[in-house]
Amino acid sequence: VLLLDEVDALIGDTLLSLLRQLRAGYPQRPTAFPQTVILCGVRDLRDYRIHASSEREAITGGSAFNIKAESLRLGDFSAAETRTLLLEHTAETGQIFTPEALDRVWELTQGQPWLVNALAYRACFKLPAGRDRAQPITAALIDQAKEAMIVERVTHLDQLAHKLQEPRVRRVIE
Repeated sequence: VLLLDEVDALIGDTLLSLLRQLRAGYPQRPTAFPQTVILCGVRDLRDYRIHASSEREAITGGSAFNIKAESLRLGDFSAAETRTLLLEHTAETGQIFTPEALDRVWELTQGQPWLVNALAYRACFKLPAGRDRAQPITAALIDQAKEAMIVERVTHLDQLAHKLQEPRVRRVIE
């Protein structure tokens, strides 16, 4: 199994080259090529519009290379799953999340997996107060983590902001 994360960060000829290599290797499975290739990213492969310098028109991602079997989406965590995930940190380290902090994570993320993990990671491992395992993770620490992510304009938030500018997405949101 080959797992390629953030594959949608590739653009143009680089992405085209990757897809062509995957297509060329496919008939050699499983002896000389991975049996399964997972392309992880924010967008579905079929939504890619590849602008190659050698092509006159944009190439669509999945169908042009006949490499996609199915798309899966990691669903959002429920409130209970979010709490369970955060409490795994407590079980491993002894550092507790206050009930208010658990509620605040849910309120800010609604269980979106990347946001849940990014907020908790920042609060528990990046902020100095959170690295002290004797101190609980509080709602104030979660808010500090949120503000730091906004100020730093972390990649996923930038991608979201960019996506919101697309007419198709904007119509759905409005």
